[in-house]
Amino acid sequence: MPLVAGLMSGTSLDGVDAVLVDFSENSPRTLATFWLPYPAEIRRQAMQLQAANHDEIHQSAMLANDLARCYAAAVREVLAGASVGAAQVAAIGCHGQTIRHQPAAGYSIQLNNPALLAELTGIAVVADFRSRDIAAAGQGAPLVPAFHAAVFGDPQHHRVILNLGGIANLTDLNPGQPVRGFDCGPGNLLMDAWSERHRGQRFDENGHWAAQGRVLPDLLQRLLADDFFTASPPKSCGRDEFNSDWLERRLAGDERAEDVQATLLELTAVSASAAIGRWCGSPTEVFVCGGGARNDALMARLRHHLPDCRVAGTDSLGQPGDWVEAVAFAWLAWRTLRGEPGNLAAVTGARGPRILGAIYPR
Repeated sequence: MPLVAGLMSGTSLDGVDAVLVDFSENSPRTLATFWLPYPAEIRRQAMQLQAANHDEIHQSAMLANDLARCYAAAVREVLAGASVGAAQVAAIGCHGQTIRHQPAAGYSIQLNNPALLAELTGIAVVADFRSRDIAAAGQGAPLVPAFHAAVFGDPQHHRVILNLGGIANLTDLNPGQPVRGFDCGPGNLLMDAWSERHRGQRFDENGHWAAQGRVLPDLLQRLLADDFFTASPPKSCGRDEFNSDWLERRLAGDERAEDVQATLLELTAVSASAAIGRWCGSPTEVFVCGGGARNDALMARLRHHLPDCRVAGTDSLGQPGDWVEAVAFAWLAWRTLRGEPGNLAAVTGARGPRILGAIYPR
């Protein structure tokens, strides 16, 4: 039975999503899932390394070791949940924790120590997925559209898969047309940061706090004036582009906190729906995954801005939205083991398809 574990820790910096996936059939089957929250110190260090600071090489190396230990703990738990031993698992696909994403400068850094992860688990590790695509002049992201096409494509329906993690990205699945995909702006990242700053809560559950505020039109327009939103794909982004400093520079300073939160939620909804309208033609279905799919207020605004589309979670397609990205990196690792490309050049802008990742044997 070809079993692969997938690990995803995204820009939200909330923790590690772990899945165990069976690839023995045409469609990947998830056998077990587990979520491991980041300890506060790991989250603090990862946030600190988003910008240049003193002794960052040593700090990065030590954090990579700590992350590998977290990843190993998540793998142990997900295997226990499926009553599967390490010897039965072909590999772990581990994305790592992004701290810098600078494809224009030729690099993207995802902290991880895959050799240590292999040593701790006794399982081969596939890691460093982005570098080969960037070496081939690509953005290195998003990488999940190839998985979306394989799992969610339908010959009868024009679908868009919208991932609302810390950053939002979309995949355009138009029958008979090349798959398109790109990052379209902030997902939950800015909302989460604002909620933690003003309420001490890591996220705004179901958008309840945002619902207490009102959208500030002038602020929304200042946010949407960023050139990223109208730039043509291929394109990708991260905390390098969208962060608390980016927001602060656009605030007047006298806004009510709940109004800013409402405006940030609207920013995510407007930028994603505008990207769909501008670059994806006229899809009839939009399926949402990632943490934003559980934000009822955000989903309601997406439906408002996409009145001609059915807007629903990927759960309705058989892939629970909380785990789609982790399953995708298990799938990418499986392709690496089989010597098959994992990127889509039309999505990332690479010179062609490439086998992604480096393999660290068990």
